[in-house]
Amino acid sequence: MKDFYDVLEVSRDASYEEIRKSYKKLAKKYHPDLNNGDEEAEKRLKEINVAYEILSDEQKRKTYDLYGEDGINGNFSEGDFGGFGGFGDIFGDIFDMFGGGFRDSYSGSKNVSPTKGQDIRYDITLDFREAVFGVERVVNVRRQEVCSRCDGTGAEPGTDKHTCDKCRGSGQVKVQSNSPFGSFIRVVSCDKCDGTGEILDEPCHKCHGIGKEVVNKKINVKIPAGVDNNTIISMKGEGHSGENGGPSGDLFIYVSVKEDSVFKRSGSDLHLEIPITYMDAVLGGTIKVPTLTNLVDYEIPKGTQGGTTFKLKNEGVSRINKEGKGDLYFTVDIIVPKKINDEQRELLETLREKSENGKEEKKGFFNKFKELFE
Repeated sequence: MKDFYDVLEVSRDASYEEIRKSYKKLAKKYHPDLNNGDEEAEKRLKEINVAYEILSDEQKRKTYDLYGEDGINGNFSEGDFGGFGGFGDIFGDIFDMFGGGFRDSYSGSKNVSPTKGQDIRYDITLDFREAVFGVERVVNVRRQEVCSRCDGTGAEPGTDKHTCDKCRGSGQVKVQSNSPFGSFIRVVSCDKCDGTGEILDEPCHKCHGIGKEVVNKKINVKIPAGVDNNTIISMKGEGHSGENGGPSGDLFIYVSVKEDSVFKRSGSDLHLEIPITYMDAVLGGTIKVPTLTNLVDYEIPKGTQGGTTFKLKNEGVSRINKEGKGDLYFTVDIIVPKKINDEQRELLETLREKSENGKEEKKGFFNKFKELFE
């Protein structure tokens, strides 16, 4: 997501004339007729046009400065930021039908109660071992903070603000509405002061009177050992700043984890397959089993069948908010050589001739198979 001010090559406190002048210069520079139809120039010109459309409009620029591109695209609504949108007007009409008494209790002066700021979601992808052992990451979050120039007042330093002469400081005005039931008086937000009840003598040059600015904030995140896909890490107070002195929202880190080439994870348990020779399977013996930290010796019994699963206790992943670790399960896969020399062949033939147990199992299998057709 590109910053519109960077696209137009102007500062965030640039005047309308500075924005217009830079736009004309860049539009001429990247015009298709002067760039022989260059696709990159055409793409750049589109970005310039979009940026100018937003920053040349006072209201759109305010929205962009406060909420970024999400606000322009409609991803934020009044309801998202603590209000109830247009429901007040609906209820207001109903109250007015029964006189002004209900209205007095429903809506008085402007709302100045502290409101918590909005939360922020940040998606992060971890390698398998980062998730298993934990890691520290620095994330770059774009959030709104109290304007550093005006300290949140919205007024240019050294200037003042006065009571709105239209709403007399209430932030609301009465308007007449006509309906099939007759005329009704509605109370709406004052359009002159935007419901604040105050008019700035000179808006802050940095935040344009909003009282907030959008900044890129680097935040150190400590990710605990044992996180998995869809784990959510909460960081209190690292979201957008609040309204009227309210607390900041929270930052929520949504975790996704890459798969590992060796281990498969199921909660806090790990699974893997280990190839063994047919001689190890027949005779048993010690094999090497990889864990998260090293290789361990494991004694498999003689006559081990392919697909048999064994368990190593407490060799899995740390359990979040619980003591201990999961277990490691490994399944043996018997490797049969595709090529053998003459000496090996003779030994195997001798072994087959002397393997009475093998003959009995083979005979028993064919007897069962024969019974199916009798």
